Amino acid sequence: MSRYELKPRNGSGIIKVAVGWDRPLQTFFAQVFSPTDAEPEEGEATIWVGTEPGELPTPEAAIRVVEAYADIPETLATRLLADMTATVGVKDGAHQVEAKQRLFGSLH
Repeated sequence: MSRYELKPRNGSGIIKVAVGWDRPLQTFFAQVFSPTDAEPEEGEATIWVGTEPGELPTPEAAIRVVEAYADIPETLATRLLADMTATVGVKDGAHQVEAKQRLFGSLH
């Protein structure tokens, strides 16, 4: 799994933005965090896409989710694609297989 924290845009009220590649779910993901009274520094994920197998199939799909909230480095899509490519052929371990069966009813 990879994860890149991005700089939130000024004035957005967002405290953290992240995108990455989740190899076990075979999806990219995108998260946007807003402050809460209980967690003013860490916040709560008010947007979290890419929690289902294959939900965001391309780096560009993940970037589109967060581009309104963060500054996007020019090389981000390339880095995310490299993260995915580096995991081609990697098999799930026993615990990942068990978790997928429990969560999704199949191995995906």
